[in-house]
Amino acid sequence: METGLMPGQVLARGVCRHLATHGFATIEEFVPERGLRVDVMALGPKGELWVVECKSSRADFMCDSKWQGYLDWCDRYFWAVDQDFPTDLLPEGTGLIVADGYDAEILRMSPETKLAGARRKVLMQKFAFHAARRLQGLRDPGAILDGPG
Repeated sequence: METGLMPGQVLARGVCRHLATHGFATIEEFVPERGLRVDVMALGPKGELWVVECKSSRADFMCDSKWQGYLDWCDRYFWAVDQDFPTDLLPEGTGLIVADGYDAEILRMSPETKLAGARRKVLMQKFAFHAARRLQGLRDPGAILDGPG
């Protein structure tokens, strides 16, 4: 599949397509706070927020030391990998999604840790702002989009 996307972006595309079939809206490369950038943030039909980190190789996983910082920014945390990834490397107590560029499958549901209401509100507002800005950028690529976030 020639897409011009990096391997992690290919996984993210499959994850986003799959989550959409479950009523989720997704944003790739979302920044919940300065210094953190999650591969996929998903907003579910009941207001749930999931983070999915896409790992395209063993080396990609081994050099990721920030993932535990993402746990405070979601109700559920998942790894997304391809079918050849050595899943025994992935920590217990996290979700597992196997993906390709076209679809994905949740193999292990992540345990739920509900966000505090104030943090959920901030994240949902940030999610909406980023989604609207990205849409505006697609509709008007020449626009200057300064502002928060």
